[in-house]
Amino acid sequence: MHEIRAARRYDGIDVLRGISILAVLVHHIHIRLMFNHVSFEKMLPAWIGRILFWNGANGVTVFFAISGFLITSMSVRRWKGLPGIRPTEFYWLRFARIAPLLIALLAVLSVLHLEHVTGFVITKTSLSRALVAALTFHVNWLEAAHGYLPGNWDVLWSLSNEEVFYLFFPLACLVLRRRWMLLSFLAAFVITGPFARTLTHNGLWADYGYLSCMDGIALGCLAALATPWLRERPGVLTTTRIAGVSLMVLVLCLRPLVRTLHLYETGLDFTALALGTVLLLIPIAVANRTGSKISSPLRWLGRNSYEIYLTHMFVVMFGVQIFVAQKWPVMLAPVYSVVLLLLAIAVGAAVARWYTEPLNRRLRANSTAGRKAAAPLADSAAGS
Repeated sequence: MHEIRAARRYDGIDVLRGISILAVLVHHIHIRLMFNHVSFEKMLPAWIGRILFWNGANGVTVFFAISGFLITSMSVRRWKGLPGIRPTEFYWLRFARIAPLLIALLAVLSVLHLEHVTGFVITKTSLSRALVAALTFHVNWLEAAHGYLPGNWDVLWSLSNEEVFYLFFPLACLVLRRRWMLLSFLAAFVITGPFARTLTHNGLWADYGYLSCMDGIALGCLAALATPWLRERPGVLTTTRIAGVSLMVLVLCLRPLVRTLHLYETGLDFTALALGTVLLLIPIAVANRTGSKISSPLRWLGRNSYEIYLTHMFVVMFGVQIFVAQKWPVMLAPVYSVVLLLLAIAVGAAVARWYTEPLNRRLRANSTAGRKAAAPLADSAAGS
């Protein structure tokens, strides 16, 4: 039996984040090897390949939903309700969590671009334009207009979506003080999302656009607001858990059925996955059980997912270049992929321990809300 506790971290949510970051890592490693004609997907049954290698984007969707849930839950706890939210403190906490690694990442990427390092040179636009986009959170818009940036820049599309949402979130909480008004505001994103994903001829904007992704964050916010009401209804919680797992399994594992249901062409696959995620988050948060030793590696991954997400492409890009240059046989690709996976995790964890966490604590110490709360405001899309 797991112990039930009152803790500021939700171990079950960290497990979900750990699984999601693994999906992203495996997807990106496979994609880079495949681009260099080193794919080993055909060695596996087709259904295993689909689940193992092609759920990276779905992993980010899960992060969006988790982020909205945690940001809302923690904001309610810190400010005794969303109408009492303090935008200045909210923004400072976001800055403390996001900015240190983002600024360091951009500095390293700028040097690699200026040194013309293969795989890191921006060709679709200028370095200065990419830096402005990254610092003002519209990398998604820039890529939709000009095409993909190098892999280490491309991962910032999800951060752009999250931070623009959170730019307006505290302001909406202050302006829309009546509960029904805020719920309607968030519901509008949920309703708009599928249309934003389908009513555009720009494939990148369909995947990366603000309205294409913010419905996942909004669903997380709505679920957090619904959690206190559902806390006293165990029968409903059992139903939400079953429905959540079912929807997640549908989108992540049963692609032929998703296609048969026309969820892809209607943009509802994203909605179904985000909804399944938040329906699972609610009973996880209510139970708030301490995780088992078996799940501890996944929980550890979840806690470090932001750093792993923003740094993993360095390992992937350089690692795949080495594999291709050495002309190693394809049969070694599976083992090599595992090595890259472990190395990417180690690099991200090291960055978290020795750089972002100390800076985050120091910056948060300058915030009233930061001094009051021991837990960090939710991560970005990768842990997000």
